[in-house]
Amino acid sequence: MTEEAEYKKAVLVICDGLADRGTSTPLSEAETPNMDRLAGDGICGLMHSISPGIVPGSDTAHLAILGGDPYEDYPGRGPFEALGAGIELKEGDVAFRANFATIDNNWEILDRRAGRFGSDELAEALNIKIDGVRFIVKHTTEHRCALVMRGKGLSGAISDVDPHDMGKVLKSGPLEDTDESRRTAKLLNEFVRRSHDILSEFQTPANVLLTRGAGEFRQVMSIKDAFGFDGFCVAGSALYKGVAKYLGMDVIEVEGATGRADTDLGAKADALLSHIEDYDLGFVHIKATDSKGHDGDWKGKKEFIERIDREFIARIIDIDAYIILTADHSTPVSIRRHSSDPVPVLMHGEGVRTDQVKAFNELTCAQGGLGAIHGVDLMPIIADYMGYYRMYGV
Repeated sequence: MTEEAEYKKAVLVICDGLADRGTSTPLSEAETPNMDRLAGDGICGLMHSISPGIVPGSDTAHLAILGGDPYEDYPGRGPFEALGAGIELKEGDVAFRANFATIDNNWEILDRRAGRFGSDELAEALNIKIDGVRFIVKHTTEHRCALVMRGKGLSGAISDVDPHDMGKVLKSGPLEDTDESRRTAKLLNEFVRRSHDILSEFQTPANVLLTRGAGEFRQVMSIKDAFGFDGFCVAGSALYKGVAKYLGMDVIEVEGATGRADTDLGAKADALLSHIEDYDLGFVHIKATDSKGHDGDWKGKKEFIERIDREFIARIIDIDAYIILTADHSTPVSIRRHSSDPVPVLMHGEGVRTDQVKAFNELTCAQGGLGAIHGVDLMPIIADYMGYYRMYGV
């Protein structure tokens, strides 16, 4: 910041999978007096996090909302998972999502998640080197891991080992006709074979490591370089920490932030309030609204939204900063998956034009003054209100 200019702070809260379908949704039926107060005193709209008709992944949606280009800057899911797991990536690293699984002697999958079992000890045992390439494995939660291949002549253009369903473990193959792609696939297959040998010695349900979402890490423009301000992230799940790190944000670890329905929303609010003075932008991710949608749990989703309002929004509502509340995508309970339905978005703070919206939900926000925007539009709008605008033209 400079002394000559006057800047404001901002808080961006993304409730994963918050939005739904129909004329009655968990959000529209939830008791949310604090969200509604923000909506009534602010400006609202709808947002297509990628584009109309495109069903967003959580990774691409967050990349767009946080100021990246989901088409040009997306490296694949793996690098986000690895960064969020605390692995410092280097240019050329190939990263994967991974999970411990259980297979039989014929490499038929008995349980893709090994009974949700995993441990740091198992992950550490898989940190090996093959043909000059290091394999770095970091356990995150339950059966989940991040895997990084580090060495020369690697490519992220390879297929998954994880079949994403029951059946036989797949062999990775090249997705491009290059020596790098073929070599990487061959090395990964050898690593998976060795993972079975190593993990079998522990006599736990986890006897192989399955990989998916390969991506090659590269540096992209940070939020600081793109907009002029710095930021931090409060999240429970590795993916969202990883997207934030990818864009140059600091990650604040919060005890009790689990990424599940048992997450400590109050601790997240306290972390935001205690760190916002040291940064320009605070980004908070809340996950369980998405999980409830995937579970088809209408009542559970409504009740968790009410918890967000009561335990989180109420704690931060009077902060001296712009408050932006939205979602990354819709996860309707009726279909139990992400959908292309736009999500509600509100902005509250000094100088914001108010509209006629008095309640924060998918139905009312369609009438708001922001209209319909794309995810990549949000950060420039926030930056302008904060005072970090960039004039277009003379």
